[in-house]
Amino acid sequence: QVCVVFSEELRCWCRAVIKSIMYCTDHYQTECFLVDYAKYIFVKSKDIRVALETFMQIPYRAKKCRLYGTKPVTLHIDFYEDTAKIIPAKRWDSAATQYFQNLLK
Repeated sequence: QVCVVFSEELRCWCRAVIKSIMYCTDHYQTECFLVDYAKYIFVKSKDIRVALETFMQIPYRAKKCRLYGTKPVTLHIDFYEDTAKIIPAKRWDSAATQYFQNLLK
């Protein structure tokens, strides 16, 4: 269920999904996923409200997704054969990161 929480960091009310609730010394604290900012924050229970229907009709600005099975790639240049191709890499180097970011855009 999507509700509205106040983010101290952003200094505004945001739509969020509650992920977990834990008891602190004198209050309950909830871990929330902000659906418009795609980030997790902790919020005191007193800063949670029920969302109005009109507020819920605004499209989300962010979508939650996972990159399961995504492998890094890199550019391999063979000077002897005068070729260049994208091949799997063992780790995310700067070229692989930049290529992936361009795919997301």
